[in-house]
Amino acid sequence: MSILITGSNGQLGTELRHLLDEKGIAYVGTDVKELDITNKNQVNDYFSKLQPTIVFHCAAYTAVDKAEDEGKELDEKINVLGTQNIAEAAEKSKAILFYISTDYVFDGTKKNGLYAPEDQPNPQNEYGRTKYAGELAVQKASSKFYIIRTSWVFGKYGHNFVFTMQNLAKNHPVITVVDDQFGRPTWTRNLAEFMVYAMEKRIEYGVYHFSNENSCSWYEFADEILKNTEVSLQPVDSSGYPQKAKRPQYSVMDLSKVKATGFKILTWQEALQKMLDSIEK
Repeated sequence: MSILITGSNGQLGTELRHLLDEKGIAYVGTDVKELDITNKNQVNDYFSKLQPTIVFHCAAYTAVDKAEDEGKELDEKINVLGTQNIAEAAEKSKAILFYISTDYVFDGTKKNGLYAPEDQPNPQNEYGRTKYAGELAVQKASSKFYIIRTSWVFGKYGHNFVFTMQNLAKNHPVITVVDDQFGRPTWTRNLAEFMVYAMEKRIEYGVYHFSNENSCSWYEFADEILKNTEVSLQPVDSSGYPQKAKRPQYSVMDLSKVKATGFKILTWQEALQKMLDSIEK
């Protein structure tokens, strides 16, 4: 088994590397310095030499607001062209491909129920559009793939909402947080564990939704993060916090397909506490 991780220095890629190290599983990690996924020839050459059997495609453009204007071209190149290059090269190598997507492929208007893997995407921002285009590229090129949509990602490595709230709390006695957008937080460690579980168990190929159990608003998420501080949290609706990219107001995804594989999903509250405990250690 030969494992390749793209975006291996990113938030999820780093988590995945540490997990594989703990399990004693060998892999090759690449980032943009080692492999430019937007360069088709470079990707093909790299794959022909490595001949991976498993590809964890974690590389992505994730600057959601910049993708609307100054980062639009780069967003397209990395998330669409780069993913297409990886998917086609993986298929030539007969590799199993893991592609990480997002709840932002949905429009957020489904109020009566959870977003299921088979629900029709309708992205409302450029980031969501390119990630969905990446999904289509994977489905077209690959015969052995896992598309894993996730949401509100946080973890020990990289920039995320948990660290943003903690840093704001150091200098701001009052913090306003949006309370009319609802979703599921996702701990990178638990997500990485599911990816490795899928690899080892060879679960059925297809589209999966993975995040942690229970849903919340950003305000409720922040309240749990800062529950042991003296900071005063003030709820505000989305109109009071304008952003370039439109976010789905409701993007709570159905996790039943993952649960049916036998994988145990933590609640986001449990996951958050485990992540905070790991930082303290």
